[in-house]
Amino acid sequence: MLKSREAILSLAILVLVAIIAVRFPAFVTPKNLAAVFTDTSPLIILALGQMTVILTKCIDLSVAANLALCGMIAAMLNGMGVPLPLILLAVVAMGALLGAFNGLLVWKLNIPSIVVTLGTMTIYRGLIFLLTDGKWINAHQMSAGFKAFPRAAFLGLPVMAWIAIAVVAGFALFVSRTALGRALFAVGGNPHAAVYTGINVGKTQFAAFVISGVLAGLTGYLWVARYAVAYVDIAGGFELDVVAACVIGGIAISGGAGSVAGAVMGALFLGIIKNALPVVGISPFWQLAISGSAILIAIAVNSRGVGQKGRIILKQAEHRA
Repeated sequence: MLKSREAILSLAILVLVAIIAVRFPAFVTPKNLAAVFTDTSPLIILALGQMTVILTKCIDLSVAANLALCGMIAAMLNGMGVPLPLILLAVVAMGALLGAFNGLLVWKLNIPSIVVTLGTMTIYRGLIFLLTDGKWINAHQMSAGFKAFPRAAFLGLPVMAWIAIAVVAGFALFVSRTALGRALFAVGGNPHAAVYTGINVGKTQFAAFVISGVLAGLTGYLWVARYAVAYVDIAGGFELDVVAACVIGGIAISGGAGSVAGAVMGALFLGIIKNALPVVGISPFWQLAISGSAILIAIAVNSRGVGQKGRIILKQAEHRA
């Protein structure tokens, strides 16, 4: 059991919560834990999208910029009087298009994903500025229904938390029960062997970026509606938290290894740190140090768990795919 990354991370979360509870007992009340989970819901959703990309040996650093652009589009459509269901469809479609743009550049032009998404991250932020001329959209400019949906309570949890739970359940089925879900692991584990079995590496990576974009678009609306504000720098730097959640959760940066449970627990670990440490009076500098240490430890553990690479075969076939 202790050899499982998920088990070790679960134990670490329990120890962390217990330590915090000693100094701040109110933190472990059901109401507060539900609030922590709700606050962490955007990170959970984006971490699962990032997981699909990382599994294929790629990375998406544009997720936060995608979130910000889609969130701004949602706020602007709301100001035009567009019904909420159409706004949700629009941001999901917008997120998918932005993710597809990343995927096409990686697939068709064979540009490294880190270079592509660093570029598109800046482009998407720039588009927000061009659309708004740098202006904010504040709470009084948003309709009550637009702001209320993510906060509406059902069985003691806000809708935002239930959406995160639904995404987690859907991803658990997706990676274990679908051909595309299994292809993500095959492409990241051994792309040359994946080609030999008939899997198109480029198309699989493209699909992974689209999935990441869809979840970023959805999270864009949830973020803007919950916090009732939209501006250029919304969720600035959040892409680093998303990558950190995946790494801490055991998603191998080298691709082909990881789990939905690991990504979720990695996000929860960071969420607990961000919510609890300020309450117990720990300096923000220590928060950064603890988060950074957790990332380094996770990378070290992941690297030790990676086996020897198999022989590279059919290299030409992979390029043709």
